[in-house]
Amino acid sequence: MPEAGSIATTARLLVAVVGPTAVGKSAVGLEVAEQVGGEIVSADSRQVYIGMDIGTAKPSLEDRQRVPHHLVDIVAPDEAFTVAHYRARAMAAIEGIFQLGRVPLLVGGSGLYVKAITQGLTIPAIPPDPEYRRRMEERAQQEGAEVLFQQLQAVDRAAAEHIHPANLRRVIRALEVFEKTGRPFSRLQHTAPPPFDVVTVGLTQERSALYEAIDLRVDRMFAQGLVEETARLFAQGYAPTLSALSSIGYKQAGAHLHGVLTLDQAIERTKFDTHRYVRQQSAWFSLRNPAIRWFDVTAGRERAVDAVRQFATGALAQA
Repeated sequence: MPEAGSIATTARLLVAVVGPTAVGKSAVGLEVAEQVGGEIVSADSRQVYIGMDIGTAKPSLEDRQRVPHHLVDIVAPDEAFTVAHYRARAMAAIEGIFQLGRVPLLVGGSGLYVKAITQGLTIPAIPPDPEYRRRMEERAQQEGAEVLFQQLQAVDRAAAEHIHPANLRRVIRALEVFEKTGRPFSRLQHTAPPPFDVVTVGLTQERSALYEAIDLRVDRMFAQGLVEETARLFAQGYAPTLSALSSIGYKQAGAHLHGVLTLDQAIERTKFDTHRYVRQQSAWFSLRNPAIRWFDVTAGRERAVDAVRQFATGALAQA
């Protein structure tokens, strides 16, 4: 039996909540999930990693007790986890939610993860090559990650347009596929409609207000112990060259731990790189995309929650 306040439904409808970092997707998704009887499937490429909590703004244990969350804390930072892995596990989670008569909410800002589910994006199942990845990570450490990104731009510009230069894991994966197949990663992808209906809502905010929210989040992460969390991961044997630990926040905290950046420099660099990442997300989740119904959170999250809830409820009633 559905819980009190939930919507009993046999509809196979997925509600996706997308948008840039720090716009409030997790908070809105949580409240809407409570109101419609839903469960959350994370579409965040870093929240999958165990032990990386502060720097990924991972949902708290309290939030996970309020609403079931899937695809959070499922692999170690040094485990291979591709978009193909994500798609298989997310689809299984979504199917399980449907079988419970509940509503799956896909919540996150990782564009490829969202596309893998909402558009049925299929990624070539090329097995990972640990030796190739090790060589590329060493090269990134010696020459800089930008060198690898420039290599990707040369062999697969279409893929490079959708991968952040600081996302070393994705850059190496795209280069790895090209190395193994001789064909651009972007050309090996194809889409097929998923076996359920999808409605996608996007959260947006005036850019200066969003940057302010990002800066507050970064300050909070460092105050909560991002440097200490990074040091703990290093102490557990996870190398700073790992793709997971080369992501925004951990990379800068690691540079501080190794004496490359002062704490203030690490904080400012994290803010700058996150602003740049948001611009890339904005290009991916375009306001002109007719498949996304946009809601502005500038006037307050409560109004956005109510608007998204009404939209989702209406879509469920029609499904």
